[in-house]
Amino acid sequence: MISLGCAKNLVDSEVMLGHLDRAGCEFVADAADADVVVVNTCGFIGPAREESIQAILEVAELKKTGRLSKLVVAGCMVQRYAAELRDSLPEVDAFVGLDELSEVAERAGLVPGPARALAAVAGGSRYLYDHAAPRRLATPAWTAFVKIAEGCDHTCSFCAIPSFRGAFRSRPIADVVAEARQLTARGVAEINLVAQDSSHYGRDRGEHDALARLLEALNEVDGVRWIRVHYLYPNTITPALIDAMARLPRVVKYVDIPLQHADPDVLRRMRRGGGAPEHLELLGRFREAMPDVALRTTFIVGFPGESDAEFERLERFVATAHFDNVGVFTYSHEDGTAAHRLADDIPEDVKQGRRERLLAIQQDVVLERNARMLGRVVEVVVEGPHPETDLLLAARMSTQAPEVDGQVLINDGAARPGSFVRVEITETAGYDLVGRIVGRA
Repeated sequence: MISLGCAKNLVDSEVMLGHLDRAGCEFVADAADADVVVVNTCGFIGPAREESIQAILEVAELKKTGRLSKLVVAGCMVQRYAAELRDSLPEVDAFVGLDELSEVAERAGLVPGPARALAAVAGGSRYLYDHAAPRRLATPAWTAFVKIAEGCDHTCSFCAIPSFRGAFRSRPIADVVAEARQLTARGVAEINLVAQDSSHYGRDRGEHDALARLLEALNEVDGVRWIRVHYLYPNTITPALIDAMARLPRVVKYVDIPLQHADPDVLRRMRRGGGAPEHLELLGRFREAMPDVALRTTFIVGFPGESDAEFERLERFVATAHFDNVGVFTYSHEDGTAAHRLADDIPEDVKQGRRERLLAIQQDVVLERNARMLGRVVEVVVEGPHPETDLLLAARMSTQAPEVDGQVLINDGAARPGSFVRVEITETAGYDLVGRIVGRA
């Protein structure tokens, strides 16, 4: 299984792995050793699709040189471009749309089932997995992602996700809690909640402040140590949610809130609304409730019509807001979005230059914030030897999410992967911190 794209896509991959496991498959780490390879694609923006196509073509070569007999392509790109993929990729033996994850074994010819080469997909997906779905984790044993909802009801002008992921639909609280209990029974201590807009959770079911109530229920699950919420939308955050995040001991003080921009005119063209003053007020509410909160966001630069003055407002906002973690993406002109009707009038080199300028500002912020950590003792989860040297252990604080944020590098002390220890911060190393183990957590 080659899983591309976001954590929400990874959950889909794990559900497919669960169905393949149930079908009796043996899994291998190297595609060259596989009889069947499944590529779970990302179809969000152009660069992601290019990565997906490249992965498909590289795997297809194994039909000539290895033991590969079946190549199955699944996921967002299939849902969005099924007919085009069928016509342009004859190397692919079967396609699996977002509503057909449970059919992956049949599509791969591993169990009896309908022999359909092209997924029968049309428009937005309607599938939403539940706790009864088989699932084989692809994350380290101590951490897992839990998708609490699927799809999106927002109409952001740059985003095509609702057209293939479908309308927003959330799982019942009891169902999410049941999955959390299953995961902790398997040794998972860190649960990362994901959705396209997690703070919209429950509204499709007519429920108010459902995410706050979900966090309260998950906080009672034995075995869970850290609960992290990803992808809060500014307009759907309520006082009850902020209170729950601040009050519940197992909910980590980490806020992931993609703001996308800070200039009001750009945000209006993005169909998001607000601006720097509203953003700062919201961030202030989180900081007042949780003084040690870590704030993460993402921005898009080079949106159609983004003037120098509009970008400079974004620069000033990033310098003022003092985020702990920032991701910056250049605008991708996507078919099927409202923004596609606008002229993609920012040259690519200007987009890249603006991205680099914004990241440089954020780097200065991070270096300043990391310097304040010197001498502090923090709890971390140990992830194992650093990939570049066995002399260091890689670890994360609760305020550092898997894969996307910085790390704590341990240069003094030993601990097994998945253990929680206390570390004294002794140095900084760019976006990372360095420390020594001073005890068990």
